[in-house]
Amino acid sequence: MSVGPHRVVPLVNVRWLHFTPTNSSWLNLVERWFAELTRKLLQRSAHRNVVALEKDLKNWAKNWNNDPKPFVWRKTADEILDSLRRYCTTISDSGH
Repeated sequence: MSVGPHRVVPLVNVRWLHFTPTNSSWLNLVERWFAELTRKLLQRSAHRNVVALEKDLKNWAKNWNNDPKPFVWRKTADEILDSLRRYCTTISDSGH
């Protein structure tokens, strides 16, 4: 099955979004979900075709939905901004 940019193939059916942290957008949760999907399923998997990939994605999402776990933020916004500020300073002073 060829999937071009003009065609949408639904791969995952995520039904429930239980909690959106204050001062955060729902997009952050979506980004975290795709990061988990990538890290726990896609990085070390090999699929011989789209059907096999789709089957694995649906099973992973089903298990995710059957056993949901809250995402726990490890850093405060200030800690993240400080880290970003240090990174920007480092790349600005790198001579590139």
